[in-house]
Amino acid sequence: MTERSSTIDFRPRAAMLAVAMTGLLFSGCSLINDRSDDYATAEQSRALKGIDGQPLPRQRAEFPIRDVEGSATLANQVPQPPDLTAEILDENYVVESVDDQSWLLVNDVPGRIWPAVVTWMNETGLAVAEESTQLGLMQSEIVNFSRRARDLVGLGEATEDESRIVVQVRLAPGVRRKTTEVQVRPRTVAGAPGGLMPWQDESLDQGLEEDLLENLSSFLQSREDSRSYSRAALAMGSEPRVTLLEATAERDQAIAVDLPFGRVWSEIRRVLQDENIPVLDLDQSAGYFLVDGRPEEDRRRGWLTSWFAGDEVAPEATNRILLSEQDGSVVVTAERADDYNGGNYSRSLITRLYDYLY
Repeated sequence: MTERSSTIDFRPRAAMLAVAMTGLLFSGCSLINDRSDDYATAEQSRALKGIDGQPLPRQRAEFPIRDVEGSATLANQVPQPPDLTAEILDENYVVESVDDQSWLLVNDVPGRIWPAVVTWMNETGLAVAEESTQLGLMQSEIVNFSRRARDLVGLGEATEDESRIVVQVRLAPGVRRKTTEVQVRPRTVAGAPGGLMPWQDESLDQGLEEDLLENLSSFLQSREDSRSYSRAALAMGSEPRVTLLEATAERDQAIAVDLPFGRVWSEIRRVLQDENIPVLDLDQSAGYFLVDGRPEEDRRRGWLTSWFAGDEVAPEATNRILLSEQDGSVVVTAERADDYNGGNYSRSLITRLYDYLY
């Protein structure tokens, strides 16, 4: 008697099922509904409202689309962003003055400003006769022999006995980091200078200098996109004009500024104003500012206590900032005010001044 096997072979049925499933997937009849394009035909539902009739907070648009004025043909175009550099560029070129000194403050390093100033000299008819990147100084030809240069410095019709004039331009690193100070100084000479003359600190016509600086400022702004580097002039920015001096046995932490006293006084006054540090008294001849050196949050806390107590809300003299000339530089120090018994904010004041200046 022959024994028959009771095992059933399912392999043909599995193969048929696999073929059927593959056919369903490739035929477009997917088992998962594709809803990626439903938004294109979806209808907007009514916004849910509260009992006061106003839309609930979650129903309001987080990023509303502003209306675009103009032709309907622009509807599918992305509007141009506003020119956010316009206001910044106005501040990048500022003509400043202290006493009889005027200069153009440019928010860029001397190595990039030097080639642009050379171009300005040549295109205005001044022409560069002598230059020294090490000194940051360039000197023009005699102005009298160029019509464009004569017009630039305000010379009228030529006469036989008129004075000969050359124009010097000096570039130096600014007090603040990555800035350049440019000074322009017309000078009277007896004849051809025969070389680069030393810079003259005294201004002979400050009004004319400021007019030339305004002309240079407009030129630099118009050529900003095509500005290049001068490798030789890069060394002018290597030594900062503001240095932080560590505390010693004789004095606390201080700042040394390589500028004339009047310039340093003006810069410190600017810092106090911009940093919102109240100045209660000052004396330039004595070289001091009497200030409220507390941090703003501490001043606000003190003023709030005085307000609840019914006292007059006013700043308090906590520190004296002192300026003194030492070894060709101006040293800025801070000390506690005579009648103040609170905390000593001298070191934090010097740090704030240095961070702003440098």
